[in-house]
Amino acid sequence: MPLRLAVLDQSPIARGEVAADAVANTIKLAKRCDELGYHRYWVAEHHASDSLASSSPEVLITRLAAETERIRVGSGGVMLSHYSPYKVAENFRMLEVLYPGRIDLGVGRAPGSDGLTAAALAYGNPLGIEYYPAKVKDLVAFVSGQRPITEAFHDLKATPKAPTAPEVWMLGSSYDSAAYAARFGLAYSHAHFIAPQLAVEAMRQYRERFAPEHLAKPYSSIGVFAIAVEDADRADVFRRMREIQRIRRDRGERGPAPTLEEAAAWPFTDEELDAMKSRRSRQIIGTPDEVKAGIEDLAVKSEADEVVLLTITPTFEDRLKSYELIAEAFASP
Repeated sequence: MPLRLAVLDQSPIARGEVAADAVANTIKLAKRCDELGYHRYWVAEHHASDSLASSSPEVLITRLAAETERIRVGSGGVMLSHYSPYKVAENFRMLEVLYPGRIDLGVGRAPGSDGLTAAALAYGNPLGIEYYPAKVKDLVAFVSGQRPITEAFHDLKATPKAPTAPEVWMLGSSYDSAAYAARFGLAYSHAHFIAPQLAVEAMRQYRERFAPEHLAKPYSSIGVFAIAVEDADRADVFRRMREIQRIRRDRGERGPAPTLEEAAAWPFTDEELDAMKSRRSRQIIGTPDEVKAGIEDLAVKSEADEVVLLTITPTFEDRLKSYELIAEAFASP
């Protein structure tokens, strides 16, 4: 089967924009990616952020699915540690009723926020992270119409009922997440853009330890940061932009991506330039052919069935163009 391409959108708020602009761009991008033949479009969950607008994937999915025709739409992901599995299941069963056969439920256990925000999200919830495996099992049962493992909920069914169910994915960037996905027989998506050094081994462990349960056999994707540009020199400026973001993050600074003009003029030290070159394995930035080759190489090494592309650039036009160039590269013989 040909390698499937998908999208992860964090709804970045560019310099000079507000959240409404970022969400409008997400809608435009989803519609274009539907036309381009991408298989999935996932929206993230980030809280208390001035640079990312996607705080409620469940709400955003409703609009994106209505604006598109073919592409699967889902969460990348819902941070289940904060929430009731029953309520999450009902949200996504409702989405499945509205858009049958097109909804994905990706779940993760990272907080998606700082400690204070996480506490606010879990307000009144006495369960700690140690209950996460049980919550995943109950969620999968509620979504698929099976009996949950929590005894008190054995006779409880999530509504509305439908002949189809959302696809459930376990998202992660660690060996633990891969192990949970394998143990529960779920599809697994590894965030290479967060933990590239663990990606190949985590995916291997997932396949080797997979126990058929929700799925009969393992199925996986790998999420990678990628930017395709037509000019090789401009690609180098995008690499510099990413390195500036890392430097600022290490300093505790937050905000929109630097402009390409800032990136071109940034006074990098020789040490910083060497570090940037050594970190190229964390991202795939280059011409369309270079990006295609990098994606295919990573998919082969990780044995991923799909690749999920995360792209953030200073302008929406560059982000949209990158997804177009990658789609065109994979469509070429």
